Amino acid sequence: MELDFERCYRAVDSRDQRFDGWFYTGVTTTGIYCRPSCPATTPKRENVRFFASAAAAQRAGLRACRRCRPDAAPGSPDWNVRADVVGRAMRLIGDGVVDRDGVPGLAGRLGYTERHLNRMLVAEVGAGPLALARAQRAQTARILIETTDLGLAEIAFAAGFGSVRQFNDTIREVYAVAPSQLRETARRSAGAPPRRSGGRPARPVGSDAAPPPGPAATGTAGASSSAGTSGTAGTSGTAGTIALRLAYRAPLHAEALLDFLALRAVPGVERVEAGSYRRGLRLPHGPAEISMTPLPGHVAATLRLADLRDLAPAVARCRRLLDLDADPEAVDAVLGADPVFAEAVAKEPGIRVPRAVDGFEMAVRAVVGQQVSVAGARAVLARLVAAAGPATAGRTDADGSSPGVVERGCGIRPFPSAEEVLALPDTAFGMPAARRTTIRAVAEAVATGDLDLDPGADRAELVERLTRLPGIGAWTAGYVAIRALGDPDVFLPTDLGVRRGAATLGLPDDPAGLDAYAGRWRPWRSYAVIRLWRA
Repeated sequence: MELDFERCYRAVDSRDQRFDGWFYTGVTTTGIYCRPSCPATTPKRENVRFFASAAAAQRAGLRACRRCRPDAAPGSPDWNVRADVVGRAMRLIGDGVVDRDGVPGLAGRLGYTERHLNRMLVAEVGAGPLALARAQRAQTARILIETTDLGLAEIAFAAGFGSVRQFNDTIREVYAVAPSQLRETARRSAGAPPRRSGGRPARPVGSDAAPPPGPAATGTAGASSSAGTSGTAGTSGTAGTIALRLAYRAPLHAEALLDFLALRAVPGVERVEAGSYRRGLRLPHGPAEISMTPLPGHVAATLRLADLRDLAPAVARCRRLLDLDADPEAVDAVLGADPVFAEAVAKEPGIRVPRAVDGFEMAVRAVVGQQVSVAGARAVLARLVAAAGPATAGRTDADGSSPGVVERGCGIRPFPSAEEVLALPDTAFGMPAARRTTIRAVAEAVATGDLDLDPGADRAELVERLTRLPGIGAWTAGYVAIRALGDPDVFLPTDLGVRRGAATLGLPDDPAGLDAYAGRWRPWRSYAVIRLWRA
């Protein structure tokens, strides 16, 4: 990725927050790297280098600034927009694929050799998949160190490190202090005593300690990893509960986001109340429950995890759901240039595309929503969720206690998996036979691995595979591409809500004419869809 020195330096000199996450500033005289808006004195030109990723800065031997916390900046919006291999790889790394499956697993999902994938990532972002994964692990570990009373050895394996020695070395290299010092500094900053009353003392951290017992302790061995948990730690919670501040690029129209989610909230899976969104989540190591409240400058998030190894993918999915890594000024500049949208953009800047935490769930929602109202689709989905029954309770600790994550009777659960949907009787669907057949076909394709609905999927290939399935046409595939894959440039000219919104604004409401007109909104036509729905 080419970074223009003059443009980057001007952004640093003006402390422009809009560029946070786009690039990182390395200062050779101090050996640190910062976000562009760091409040420190602007370094001299000859002492500055710019990097496309935090991992690239770390690879150059720099440590993270403890004043501006560059690892907590919003992620680069490039990785949402780009549909190429590098963009897909960055989304999968952010979701923790390297931690779970290693670099061979990542390369296999993308259809490239490990060597070629490494070359592409180094050329574009300055670091390979192992270094990118390592940066993400370091950020996950910092959150756990600063916000929980877990022992440091437990944190090492929960964050995905293969050994405590690797954990110690990485924290010292990235933050220039030992893990124990990082924790004490955070507590002093919060005005807490050096050790919380009744808190769990830190385990002694040896160089090659074995993982402590329990599912949260068995991390992915091997490569150290890093790249994209974008969040600033909040107050401490119990083991299994983490409070975070999720950064975003202003402006964020929170009311529009919550309105959209509330209108479509499926009972038993999600709810919107008192300005907060809450839902069940299925993560690689178990179920979880998340609660998010948009506030000025950040989204306050509480994550109740069955397994702390799922912290990084949980944060990635929260950010994805609320489209927090978007560049709203770039979107609004294009849409606001059209007189049709100019007034709405000025009145409601920062409209986002609500996305998804589960691609299969979004595909089912799209099929159920064919030719029915939003309220009707919601009722059918609620029936489907109720038929699937309560989610399996979260993990049980070694002492027999449960962390209380998504347990029976709590009234909220993750959306049923493809396997659960396949096991349901026909009477559970409450829809025409043809639509039921389509949902079963989607579930079968996902369960067998023939259909990849993850954020790193190839967008064009996904649309082609979806439309091969019975009962899926261009509208359904496009809706899935917008919300499950986050494609920013999909238009739905046949959608009734889009056509009504277009007519309200004085645009042509016939599909062909509207589709031709929408060409001026590229590459942000998905955002135009949301604005037309609001109209």
